[in-house]
Parts: sequence; C-alpha cells; structure tokens
Amino acid sequence: LYRNKLALASKRGDRPSVLGTDKAILSFHSRWINKQDSYTQKPKPLQCTSLNLIDFQLAQAMLFAIAEINNSSDILPGLSLGYKMYDACGSIARAVSGALALANGNEATFVSSETPCTKSAQVQAILGENSSSLCMAIATVIGPFHLPLISHFATCACLSDKAKYPSFFRTIPSDLYQSRALAQLVRHFGWTWVGAIRTNDDYGNNGMATFTETANQLGICLEYSVSFFRTDPEEKILNIVNVIKHSSAKVIVAFMSYMDMDVIIHKLSYHNVSGYQWVGSESWILHAPTPLNSSGNQLFTKFWEALFRCEFNSKNNQKRCTGTEDLSDVKNSFTDMSLMPIFNNVYKGVYAVAHALHKILKCNKTCDTNVTLDPSMVRMVTKGEEVYFNENGDPAAKYEIINWQPTAQGTVEFVTVGLYDASLPVDRQLTLQNVPASICSKPCLPGTRKVLQKGKPVCCYDCTPCAEGEISNTTDSITCIQCPPDFWSNAQRVACVKKETEFLSYEEILGALLTAASLFGTCMTCVVAWIFLKYRKTPIVRANNSELSFLLLFSLSLCFLCSLTFIGRPSEWSCMLRHTAFGITFVLCISCVLGKTIVVLMAFRATLPGSNVMKWFGPLQQRLSVVAFTLIQVLICVLWLTISPPFPFKNMKQFTYKIIMECAMGSAIGFWAVLGYIGLLAVLCFVLAFLARKLPDNFNEAKFITFSMLIFCAVWITFIPAYVSSPGKFSVAVEIFAILASSYGLLCCIFVPKCYVILFKPEKNTKKNVMGKSRATLKTNT
Repeated sequence: LYRNKLALASKRGDRPSVLGTDKAILSFHSRWINKQDSYTQKPKPLQCTSLNLIDFQLAQAMLFAIAEINNSSDILPGLSLGYKMYDACGSIARAVSGALALANGNEATFVSSETPCTKSAQVQAILGENSSSLCMAIATVIGPFHLPLISHFATCACLSDKAKYPSFFRTIPSDLYQSRALAQLVRHFGWTWVGAIRTNDDYGNNGMATFTETANQLGICLEYSVSFFRTDPEEKILNIVNVIKHSSAKVIVAFMSYMDMDVIIHKLSYHNVSGYQWVGSESWILHAPTPLNSSGNQLFTKFWEALFRCEFNSKNNQKRCTGTEDLSDVKNSFTDMSLMPIFNNVYKGVYAVAHALHKILKCNKTCDTNVTLDPSMVRMVTKGEEVYFNENGDPAAKYEIINWQPTAQGTVEFVTVGLYDASLPVDRQLTLQNVPASICSKPCLPGTRKVLQKGKPVCCYDCTPCAEGEISNTTDSITCIQCPPDFWSNAQRVACVKKETEFLSYEEILGALLTAASLFGTCMTCVVAWIFLKYRKTPIVRANNSELSFLLLFSLSLCFLCSLTFIGRPSEWSCMLRHTAFGITFVLCISCVLGKTIVVLMAFRATLPGSNVMKWFGPLQQRLSVVAFTLIQVLICVLWLTISPPFPFKNMKQFTYKIIMECAMGSAIGFWAVLGYIGLLAVLCFVLAFLARKLPDNFNEAKFITFSMLIFCAVWITFIPAYVSSPGKFSVAVEIFAILASSYGLLCCIFVPKCYVILFKPEKNTKKNVMGKSRATLKTNT
C-alpha cells in the first residue's frame, strides 16, 4: 500500500522564514490519550505515548544551530543562546499552555539547557509548532506580547494573514503555493480524474480548498472529496474506505496530517484496498511509519530505548540498554537524511533569530530600549542560501517532489523525483519524471473530439471521430475545425489536404479513347470525302446530290472534332466553344440531311406526268434552306452567349472530397433551346425520310436517311437521363459519346453503302442500274 506514493516536501534550497531559538514547543510524542472514569468525573491529565522520532531530529537540528552560533565570534559575540523545550504532544491545550508559560516566565519545562543562564532568561522567540492548528492557537494567544512564533512546518495559508497573526513567521512555504503545485503536478501527469481526502482542520480544509480551486481551473475533476479527523467515529472512517473502494479514480490527493494519514492507511490496508497512486502534502509525506512505543522521563533516554527497543531499567526479561549501541546499524526514519530539507528549515529559523538579535544589539543608542525582536528585518545567507521573509512572514515557495520507495530491508526511502519553484515562469516551475496515469477517460487523440458523457463530470467523456471535412490536430480537442472549401480532411482527420480536382483529361484512359474515336471518325469522313471527290462523275455520286453530300461530310468532320472541346480542364473559351460549336455543326449536319430528304421527295414528284416541282427546290433553294436552318441556330447561340454564357465552375456539392471542374450552363434556357432546335430538325427529317422510304429506286437514299435519323434520335433520347444521372466527369463523357454515336450513325448509314458500291460493286454504279427500278415501276403504274 505504501508503494509509489508521491507528494511535495519542502526543498532544501528554499528561501525560508525564521525560527526562534530561546524557547521551543515540539510534539515529541505522536499520540496522546485523555482518560476519565466517568462522565461526572474530572478528566485526568493528558498522557502521551509513542515517541515521534522526526520531532526528536528537529530538536537536534535546533540544538546544533544553537551550539554553532554560541561557538561563533561573528554573531552575538559574548552572548550565548539558551533554550527550553515543551512537549505539546499534538494537543492545542498543551501547546497554548506551554506558550503562555514561556511568555509569562512560569516555565515548567520538558528539557532545559545543560548550562543554565546566569541571569533570568527573557524569551526572545518561540520555535514551533508542526501543526497549523496549533500554531494558529499559539499565535492568537501570544500576538499581544509581540513575541515571534516561528514554525518550520506549519503551512496553512491562513497563517499569512498579518491582521490575525502579526507575530507569526515560518521557514516553510505557505500551502497557497503547495496546493497550486499539487494541482500542477496532477495536471502534468494527465490525471484529470482524482479523489481527495483531507484532515478536518484548518490545515486540511484550507489547503484542499485552494487545491480544488486550482484543479478546476486546470480541468481536473474530483470524483469525491471527503474529510475526517483521527478521533472521528469508526463508522465515518469506514464510510470513507467504502468511498475509495467503490471509486474509479486511481489517484488520491491527501491533504492530511501524518497521524490522520496513519489511521486511513491502516484502515485501507485492513480492508485490502490497494493499487492507488497517492499524492500528498508535506505533512505526511516525510513521515514513514515508525510505531515505537516507550515510557520514561528523560528525552534522550526515551529516544534511545525507542530506537533500539531496549530498556535501561529492564523488567520482565526485556532487553537491557547499554548505551553503547551502534547507530550505524539502525535503518529507520531517524537515520534517513532525506528529511534534511525540514531540518534545514529549523536551522535557518535559529539563525534568523540570532541575526535579528545581533542587529538589535548593534544599533546602540539609536534603538528604542523597548524594541522587540522582528525577524522580518533579517536578510542573511546561511550555507550559501539567502534567507528572508516577505510582508506576510513567508519564504519563497520551492519544493522537492518526493516518491516513496520501499527498500529490501522493509523501510521506506524518500526519493526526489522532481522540483517545483514558484519564483520561475509558469512553464518552468514544474520539472519531474513520469509516473502512472489516473483518468476517467483516455485522452482524445488528434482526429477526434471530446463529447461529454451525460450526467457525469467534465473529465468523463467519449472520443468521437471528426466528421468528413473536419479535423482536430491537438489532443483532447473540444471541437473539430471545418476545412476551407478547397480542402478536405485526410483519412486520419488531423490535417486539411487540397481536394482532388476532377475533369475529363486527355491523359486518362477514358479521355484517350474518346479522343481516338473522334479522330478516327474525322479520318473516316475525310476518306469518304476523298472517295466521293474521286468518283464525283459516277451516277451514284451525282444521283445523290453531290453538293449536299460534300457539305454534309464537312459538317460531320466538324461534329467529330467538336467533341474534343469537351476534353481537358474547362476554361472560359472552351466552355463557350464546346456547346455553341456542337449546336451549330449538328444543325448544319441535320440541315444537309433534311435537304437531301426533300430532294428525294421532290425528285420522285418530278417523275410524275405534268409535275414541275423541281424548279421550286433546285440547287439554289437547297443551299438557302441549309443556310436558313443554320442561321436560326447561330442566332440562338449568339443570344445565349450574350445574355448568360457558359463558364467554368467548381462543383463542390456533388462530391464532398473532390472538386468537379465543369462548365456551368449559364442560361439553362439557352442550352435546352440549342438541343431542342436540333431535336426538332432531326424529328422533321426522320418523318420525311420515313415517308420516302418506299419510293421506287434501286438505291433509295431515303431508306438510309431513315435509319440514320432513327439512330440519331435514339441516341439523344437516351442521352438526357444518362447525362443527368452520371457523376462528375462521366457526364461529359456521356455527352461526347452521344455526339460521336450520332455522327458515326449518319456517316455509316448514308455514305458507307455508297462507298461499298463505288469500290466493290462498280458494275452497279451505272445510270441504268440506278434508274432501272424507278422506270419499271413508272411503266407499270402507267
């Protein structure tokens, strides 16, 4: 249970307060009992038991300092300091009684100087007590006498109030700093979920109040905070044991006296409650368990008997003390020099009083004969360390962080694991090693955020991953940060990365295939045009209106090439060019097909007796019809580009993790007007071609036009739902596919059969063969 204890102890190098040396009040006994026979009888005098070895060591430190000063010629030459000691035994009543005896000169002492003073002694200062509550009682009583009370171990921040305790000084820092240091210590290790126990007195309540306030500011949660006193009923102490046993916090902050700590530790051990990290104040952290019982009258005799567990006047076969026992064989708290910082506080206190007396004696006639000792005017250096008091009688706050480590011999070793110096900047005040963690919830890693658990303190939370497009790049982040519009969160949600930009490019496979199809279609058109040009005087070429055929081939080549404007990163010129070029070239193409269809119908009408219709639709009228139909589309495109032209647009709504680069239509009416006009001409052409499909002719061109228009209309009817439902760059690919499919349909249906006859069936490429079926049909009809 005593393993891995960690707390704050006064640092050896502290700037201390001063300790009086003429008289001292110490608790040489760590326990006391008050017996009485019945409720109607007067209580019997207090009886102390169990020798406190640490307080004995403190007394030895005071005696060492006094002897050193008396043997020095630099301070108080010709004068000697004396001392008298009182045993308060941890009792307020005995402490106040001893203080009044010292102040009044009615001195029933526990131990006196070996060489009595030649003159009646006047008390110059009182050293003690360890307990803050006892010091508060003593300082209140002796305050009107202006008699300095100097404590080496009382740390309650309330004692810094000079209005209440004007003559109180100390050589150990105030709990105001220790409580803050404890909170920073807990926060340093990430212990955000802790329990708290305190002694129910001024020391514990004031110290824990400051710790709780600082802990709240640092985001530390207390699962519980309980108090007790060692004389409380058994039921209350057991209730505290149950609170600890059923808690989830694995770190306990104990602001307690060592006597109260001894009680709670033994209770926890008895109930087999272990596995906790204890963080404690200086009051108990330097008190390893040493339950040594003794009886006797003289202080040193008691110490010797307790230390070696023997008796000088042995009874009942008890081991007899010889006085020659070897201290080097003893391993306990008395021989543990890790307590040296506290001994140094006593040492500095003695020297502070001596320097104050020395300063008074040097001022000669300029001093008031009724001047009292004032340690606050002292500023000295002892053992290379500057000693002084601030306006509240406190030294500068410096602490060592002590870790309890059990040894193989069964004793406890105090190991320094860190330092705290309140005089340094905040970020440098605390330096220490790492120890285990105690938290309600594990830290939320970057990429997540904290979500408080319902009905629990703020230290209990769940870690929720940041949503898509949000990041957190710090531990225990409360919120996630939204990435800028052009950025997106990476997979770990810890950084915003540039969104992927998507458009149909020439480098990718789909873009390359469509480009190849476009260029191949253009080449095919050029080959067909070359064939028609070479065989332009043959009957098939001439019978199918060669002028419109060449114009149709030219428009088809433009249709194939205009698909290339849809590939690549959209820009202002490409967005305006792609739709207008597509609209105009396709209207030119359909106009030529429509002209050829009308020519077929007119030619058949012209073969009838008395018909003269061809003069109304001769070559000039055919050219004008193509130009008229195309100009209408040009006008629609000009209006579209003038009013609201297409423009490049970053589509960030369709996909959250990437940007689709596309061409916005600008005016939806303009876009659908272009497509609607093409559709209108295509439907008209299909109807006329369908009507002319059964006209008598060995090579009826209307039949092939019907097939081509059927393919054209089917492609563009299926285009609309496919275009709307296709994501990102695939919508552009669908539009290119529709352009290429309809262009290939026109080229293959209208021109490939004629090229086949021209190249592979030249015997059919005669006027007689072309017109034979038509004439036979006319004769039969006649």
